[in-house]
Amino acid sequence: MREGIHPKLYNTKVKCTCGEEFTIRAAVEEIHVEVCSKCHPFYSGQKRSLDRGGMVERFKKRYGIK
Repeated sequence: MREGIHPKLYNTKVKCTCGEEFTIRAAVEEIHVEVCSKCHPFYSGQKRSLDRGGMVERFKKRYGIK
Protein backbone atom coordinates (compact mmCIF):
# COMPACT_ATOMS: atom_id res chain seq x y z
CA MET A 1 0.00 0.00 0.00
CA ARG A 2 1.18 3.49 -0.77
CA GLU A 3 2.06 5.80 2.07
CA GLY A 4 0.11 9.00 2.64
CA ILE A 5 -2.95 8.32 0.44
CA HIS A 6 -5.26 6.77 3.03
CA PRO A 7 -7.54 8.91 5.20
CA LYS A 8 -6.92 9.07 8.92
CA LEU A 9 -9.42 6.94 10.87
CA TYR A 10 -10.99 8.18 14.08
CA ASN A 11 -13.07 6.60 16.81
CA THR A 12 -16.16 8.45 15.64
CA LYS A 13 -18.96 9.34 18.04
CA VAL A 14 -22.38 8.97 16.38
CA LYS A 15 -25.13 11.05 18.03
CA CYS A 16 -28.84 10.50 17.34
CA THR A 17 -31.64 12.99 17.91
CA CYS A 18 -33.18 10.55 20.43
CA GLY A 19 -30.10 11.00 22.65
CA GLU A 20 -28.41 7.68 21.90
CA GLU A 21 -24.64 7.77 21.31
CA PHE A 22 -22.35 5.03 20.03
CA THR A 23 -18.84 4.77 18.62
CA ILE A 24 -17.67 3.52 15.21
CA ARG A 25 -14.48 3.85 13.12
CA ALA A 26 -14.74 6.46 10.35
CA ALA A 27 -12.81 9.21 8.58
CA VAL A 28 -14.67 11.99 10.47
CA GLU A 29 -14.66 12.73 14.19
CA GLU A 30 -18.40 13.17 14.82
CA ILE A 31 -21.63 12.25 13.01
CA HIS A 32 -25.19 13.42 13.77
CA VAL A 33 -28.09 11.21 12.61
CA GLU A 34 -31.87 11.60 12.85
CA VAL A 35 -32.75 7.91 13.28
CA CYS A 36 -30.77 5.06 14.85
CA SER A 37 -31.47 1.44 15.75
CA LYS A 38 -32.79 2.51 19.18
CA CYS A 39 -35.53 4.79 17.82
CA HIS A 40 -36.32 3.39 14.34
CA PRO A 41 -39.76 1.68 14.32
CA PHE A 42 -38.44 -1.44 12.58
CA TYR A 43 -35.84 -2.14 15.27
CA SER A 44 -37.76 -0.83 18.30
CA GLY A 45 -40.98 -2.72 17.52
CA GLN A 46 -43.11 0.41 17.80
CA LYS A 47 -45.50 0.94 14.96
CA ARG A 48 -46.08 4.43 13.60
CA SER A 49 -49.01 5.04 11.33
CA LEU A 50 -48.21 7.34 8.46
CA ASP A 51 -51.50 6.78 6.65
CA ARG A 52 -51.96 9.86 4.50
CA GLY A 53 -54.44 8.27 2.13
CA GLY A 54 -54.04 7.67 -1.55
CA MET A 55 -53.86 10.34 -4.20
CA VAL A 56 -57.37 9.53 -5.47
CA GLU A 57 -58.90 9.91 -2.00
CA ARG A 58 -57.14 13.23 -1.47
CA PHE A 59 -58.34 14.45 -4.89
CA LYS A 60 -61.93 13.48 -4.10
CA LYS A 61 -61.77 15.15 -0.70
CA ARG A 62 -60.27 18.33 -2.15
CA TYR A 63 -62.94 18.71 -4.84
CA GLY A 64 -65.91 17.33 -2.86
CA ILE A 65 -66.43 14.31 -5.11
CA LYS A 66 -68.26 11.38 -3.50
